[in-house]
Amino acid sequence: MRSRYTAFVREDERYLLATWHASKRPSRVRFEGGGQWLGLQVRSHRMTGDASAEVEFVARFRAAGGKAERLHELSRFVREQGRWYYVDGVHDPAPSAAAA
Repeated sequence: MRSRYTAFVREDERYLLATWHASKRPSRVRFEGGGQWLGLQVRSHRMTGDASAEVEFVARFRAAGGKAERLHELSRFVREQGRWYYVDGVHDPAPSAAAA
């Protein structure tokens, strides 16, 4: 999760696409120009199977116009051939959803 956040900060489309699971990978990643990422808080994480996990996080962002925003997501990951891949996520999940 932290490496993907860093890739968003650096607008590293190649890394993001490489760490996105092929079943859900978009053709492109679009970045909001002029904004600034302000921080990442990983709230919880848990294994959901031998090769699957969930991570709940909040990322803070300031848009180009100055408006502060936050992205709260429960992300799903799978491990294939020793590597973790982002599958998808639920925005604004119930509090402590990953800890349940």
